[in-house]
Amino acid sequence: MRLPLLNELPLLQKILIAGLVLAILFIPGFSAPLALLAGLIVGLLLGNPWQKITTIAAKYALQVAVVGLGFGINLYQVRETGLTGIVYTATSLAVTLALGFLLGRFLNIAPKLSHLVGVGTAICGGSAIAAVAPTIKANAQEISVSLAIVFILNAVALFVFPVAGHWLGLTQQQFGVWAAIAIHDTSSVVGAASKFGNEALQIATTLKLTRALWIVPIVLLSAFLFKSKETKLKLPLFIPLFLLASVIYTFVPPVATIAPVLVTIAKKLLVLSLFLIGVNVNIETLRTISARPFWLGLLLWLLVAILSLLAILYLL
Repeated sequence: MRLPLLNELPLLQKILIAGLVLAILFIPGFSAPLALLAGLIVGLLLGNPWQKITTIAAKYALQVAVVGLGFGINLYQVRETGLTGIVYTATSLAVTLALGFLLGRFLNIAPKLSHLVGVGTAICGGSAIAAVAPTIKANAQEISVSLAIVFILNAVALFVFPVAGHWLGLTQQQFGVWAAIAIHDTSSVVGAASKFGNEALQIATTLKLTRALWIVPIVLLSAFLFKSKETKLKLPLFIPLFLLASVIYTFVPPVATIAPVLVTIAKKLLVLSLFLIGVNVNIETLRTISARPFWLGLLLWLLVAILSLLAILYLL
């Protein structure tokens, strides 16, 4: 149900949507959570006269954004984590996805939504959700809800983790590993670790890059798990392109000069795709989603943070 007066003004809808798209593309401070919120407000109150166009645009903007983010991953830095880093990230990934599955079943949450929340928690927040969502054919509501949950918890972690780290008396190494494993998004990992110290920042950033590369096998696993009888298992094109981008960035030195620009464009496209996803949501479909997904995200995040902290205190 939309507001009657506003619903009679399709021109206002189009002007507002077009204006927000331009704002997202050209205003530096337009963040991902703000874009998603703006899209939800417009979609829920005004409606979306360009439903088909924005659905297609959101899909391809997400995929191009994931490819562009590959130009920010240096494989030499990933190699620095060594076998220990791979073990840390693989173990945390497996535990998080397993806990997410069990909690999702316990809370009776739709499998795709539960999987997206689990993937966002396990790997790298919104980027992981962006990569997995088209593979499992998640709808706009499932994507927007999972992204909103991850963004909220991610923002909380940015402020809570440095305080908790100092209170617990963690070393630079311990905090760097903890931040890389237990905080969703790369930007918040960097932000939290930089507040704690330079050594923690270096460890957290390097380990987070290793964690981000798990997007590739998780996309393959997701495609297998959610494969229907009518569809064949196939690797989405943007995943090998993501890998190719990271390889080019690592081994072709001239690309390093333009890589920051490409990553910036990719981040802009990611923010734009979140707005387009939000604007495709309407009240009728939103009513079908309960508060349980948020409890899933919160419980899963707390369990990962506590279990990883206990393991780090014991091992490091």
